[in-house]
Amino acid sequence: MTTPQASPDLASLRVQIDNIDQQLLALLNQRALVAERVGEVKKREGSAYFRPDRVAQVIEKIKGANPGPLKPTHVAAIWREIMSACLALESPQRVAVLGPAGTFCEEAAIQYFGGAADLLYCNSFEEVFHATAAGSAQYGVVGIENSTEGVVTRSLDMLLHTPCHVVGEVSLLIRHNLLRTTNSAENIDVVVAHPQALAQCQAWLSKHLPHAERRPVESNAEGARLAALHPNWAGIASERAAQQFGLHVVAHAIQDEAYNRTRFAVICLPGTLTTPEPSGHDSTSLIISVPNRPGAVYDLLAPLKKHGVSMTRFESRPARTGKWEYYFYVDIEGHPAQPNVAQALAELQQLSAFYKLLGTYPTAAS
Repeated sequence: MTTPQASPDLASLRVQIDNIDQQLLALLNQRALVAERVGEVKKREGSAYFRPDRVAQVIEKIKGANPGPLKPTHVAAIWREIMSACLALESPQRVAVLGPAGTFCEEAAIQYFGGAADLLYCNSFEEVFHATAAGSAQYGVVGIENSTEGVVTRSLDMLLHTPCHVVGEVSLLIRHNLLRTTNSAENIDVVVAHPQALAQCQAWLSKHLPHAERRPVESNAEGARLAALHPNWAGIASERAAQQFGLHVVAHAIQDEAYNRTRFAVICLPGTLTTPEPSGHDSTSLIISVPNRPGAVYDLLAPLKKHGVSMTRFESRPARTGKWEYYFYVDIEGHPAQPNVAQALAELQQLSAFYKLLGTYPTAAS
């Protein structure tokens, strides 16, 4: 069989692309050499290797200078990978995520740190916290909140009880798919997935697989792995997981809500990375508790109103003291470097029986 010959015009354009690729390669390696020198300076000075605020600044500057025809989102994705690869030369970043490979948590970590990050796969979000707090990983990525099912309560509890703080967030559009070894939805006995995914797909499952057992596991990727081992089982997971475990996508996007997003928090020890500098679009998270008395919750909200600070989330969790006391998880807009935010936080701290600042970080784009 003969290979079709390219036309003279197409052959000429391909030569141009090959030449440009060589120039790009040379420039990328030149950038990498400078990045290695940056790493040497950071090591001498004892400063953080990974600076998410610096990554954001570079990407925004590049997007602003982009004349097209490349789309800004595509330029941003390219530059994030370039910076991730260069950072790996300075100092590889070990990031703990929920495993196995193919989870949405893994996808969130790659979106934030780039593909060159060294991922440590954990069996639960609790293990992600422990690995990060113990120093087995410099950073961790954990689910915090889903737009359909609400907060991930275990993550909130771990934020309270570990020294980790939040330095970033990722908002990921979640598309759940039914995965199986055969390309058919017939004779499925068991559906395995994370409890949140089963809840987010319950209407679809009730309609299309009413007799299948719904079996919760630690992650959607673990469900996909198990589905690959049992012909009559199906998993609910991402297309990435389908590729990872060699499964067919039997049904696409089976989540009950079309706009289904999950917020992931990027955590680390304060010694690894301090609070990022103000970006102009920041969120601050904290945990507070007040004495169980009439009007106590109202008193907590008053400083925010007084100083013009917007609250974006307010969740309560039992304090487990047996006295009907609660911790309140609060997200507000702004950075403590802003005078009105600092004043509101200072007054909140004075009113609170317990106060813990969980972190300040650039707000993720939805």
